[in-house]
Amino acid sequence: MNGKLLKDALCSAAVTIEKNRKAIDELNVYPVPDGDTGTNMSMTMSAARRELLVMSDTATVAEVAEKAASAMLRGARGNSGVILSLLFRGFAKGMAGHEEAVGQDVANALEIGVQAAYKAVMKPTEGTILTVARMGAQAAQLTARENPDPIAVFEETCKAASEALAQTTEMLPILKKAGVVDAGGKGLLTIWEAMLAVFHGEAPAEPEETAAPRKQQETIAIGRVDLEEEITYTYCTEFILEKKKDCPDPFKLRAYLETIGDCVVVVDDDEIIKVHVHTDNPGLALQKALEFGQFINEPKPKVENMRIQHAGRVREAQNMAKDEDYVRAEPENQFGFVAVAAGEGLENMFKELGVDCVVRGGQTMNPSTDDILKAIHATPAKTVFVLPNNKNIIMAAEQAVSLADRNVCVLQTRTIPQGMSAMLAFDETLDAEGNRIAMTKAFERVSTGQITFAARDSELDGHPIRKGEVLALDNGKLAFTDKDLNHAAYKLAKKLVSSDTSFLTVTYGEDVTEDTAEELIAKLQNKYGDKIEVMLVNGGQPVYYYMIATE
Repeated sequence: MNGKLLKDALCSAAVTIEKNRKAIDELNVYPVPDGDTGTNMSMTMSAARRELLVMSDTATVAEVAEKAASAMLRGARGNSGVILSLLFRGFAKGMAGHEEAVGQDVANALEIGVQAAYKAVMKPTEGTILTVARMGAQAAQLTARENPDPIAVFEETCKAASEALAQTTEMLPILKKAGVVDAGGKGLLTIWEAMLAVFHGEAPAEPEETAAPRKQQETIAIGRVDLEEEITYTYCTEFILEKKKDCPDPFKLRAYLETIGDCVVVVDDDEIIKVHVHTDNPGLALQKALEFGQFINEPKPKVENMRIQHAGRVREAQNMAKDEDYVRAEPENQFGFVAVAAGEGLENMFKELGVDCVVRGGQTMNPSTDDILKAIHATPAKTVFVLPNNKNIIMAAEQAVSLADRNVCVLQTRTIPQGMSAMLAFDETLDAEGNRIAMTKAFERVSTGQITFAARDSELDGHPIRKGEVLALDNGKLAFTDKDLNHAAYKLAKKLVSSDTSFLTVTYGEDVTEDTAEELIAKLQNKYGDKIEVMLVNGGQPVYYYMIATE
């Protein structure tokens, strides 16, 4: 195996996983909107392809592997992207010093990569990409002992990985329940099989000519609109009716609305009917509704043009995807801070708390290791504390530690409220280790609830979840679903409050109006105001309607 062959194989793999990223994304069974696996792995591989395309065809396997690994390390996004980069980082170490590679070199390189990936994950879970990589590497070692042909070794690697992927469904109950294989494992197998095809003599895959350059944020869901999804109906129509005395069955209203639109939600009680529908004919929806009751004055019926909203959100997402104009700063101060956040309100809050650089990102918008590294180098401090504020960003942030030209401490904050609490606990009279301990203790005392929406159909404890339903997350775990936004937030807040709670903070996002948020906070103050300090913050964050924190 020479350098050109490896280069062509890696470039082909990057194109192939890009073409298959949506199918891999759809394997994610957890219904919350997230930085999907296929997208993150595709962007990580694409970073390598950009660097490899400008390399000479005379480069050695060592040089190609090193270039690819370095680019993946910096371009890694999300946990799946980081694990992928670590697998290839180990592969590069195994190839070091070789102009060409034989079977045992390939086997050793794969094994080193697996060891690096397992070491980086605090609690490795079998039935994931790690299992697929490990079983593939084990098969490579067994084959290499008898066959020096690197292509034969890689062929057996792919066979074993394919068998391992099929077994992931049995290893993890959530996969078995959904009847799918692990998304990360599928992504890795897609990459390896694309490489094998080139090793067997097939021409490298080429990107589609019509494909436009893609930013990560153009593939994610922000609020209720998928930025890549075609909008079927133009108008989002919402209203509340006061029922007539002889009101017909509201099911008849729902049945009618489903003939003129989609995303229909009709919820009623003894007095009112709440309606939500996407349609091209809001007038027909309103006219039909009069057969069931009369419109109430507050809140007023709302009709919004989703195409205009969609265009605005695409522009916003594209702006967020642009590289920040970070300027490297000399480490003049003792301490500095980098935080990851999305939403003007949240960005301003972190800056007011003393954060030097805010990296735009979060749930569904995972910044790369290089994005975080640039922010670290733009922070004028000898020691830089990094607040990832999302569990899927922690690993990418940790990869920046060894690349930085100054001391970096990554605090494992998993939510925005945890990041805020950590900043409030900073004490300039303490040294770096003292602050690490104090800030960690502070954010670990924070419980976080999040109200978001179902990004895909799923189920919870045997109950079906429909795409678009309101989801309540209790410290990252799906707690329950609801039809009503404020009812879900109030219920979740009650679940989070305990006997020793002193503070309750509600941060509302870009898809929640101030009036709606005020209604929620008034209800919470009425219940807890004499015992707990209740605060409302305009965070302007995407994805999460509300973030609720208790301390």
